[in-house]
Amino acid sequence: MSHYILKVHNLSKTYHSNQKALTVLHEISFGIAPGDTLSIVGPSGSGKTTLLGLCAGLDVPTTGEVILNGHLLQAMSEDARARLRNREVGFIFQNFQLLPTLTALENVMVPMELKGMQRIKQRAMELLDRVGLADRYHHYPAQLSGGEQQRVAIARAFANEPQILFADEPTGNLDEETGKKVQELLFELNQQTGTTLVLVTHNLELAQRTRHIIQLKRGAAINLPL
Repeated sequence: MSHYILKVHNLSKTYHSNQKALTVLHEISFGIAPGDTLSIVGPSGSGKTTLLGLCAGLDVPTTGEVILNGHLLQAMSEDARARLRNREVGFIFQNFQLLPTLTALENVMVPMELKGMQRIKQRAMELLDRVGLADRYHHYPAQLSGGEQQRVAIARAFANEPQILFADEPTGNLDEETGKKVQELLFELNQQTGTTLVLVTHNLELAQRTRHIIQLKRGAAINLPL
């Protein structure tokens, strides 16, 4: 396919510490089309989260390039990359990362406020309803179960109508039954909105639900979707 929402070319990342160099990613290249789904799998320490962070512009590669929705990320300033994420990217994290002093409703409203969207309270309530938490909108994260917090995080991730969604172990802190419910919700919203989904997971059952799988081993890709 000629058009990719995310294109990675010869991506490598090396960290330097105490005059030693540690290369955690080795010359990885792949592309993913708009609306598609991709998972990154591999053992702990294989570079999965590093690759996800580079794709999202949270860090810059040592060599190679990342083009996100037409933007060459390493050519942009940190502030410009942050603005791009606010406009076009959603995130879901293993540990939820909800703001503890805000209610579920307020947490979902934050990305919309940053983007300057209209009707944000109404839209946030609609999203909470879609994830089955309309009756919990006034609760704070500490008053919610892990599964409920992750559902709030999913609603928040879709709040700014992202072009692409990055999910880092979205079911990693959940029991099996709750994890499966979160899986269903994630793919259901992905299909409804057409948002591209890129996820890191240890869960092979979850990975097999995506159209493409990148398997990492010691920072190198064993298979790449092109």
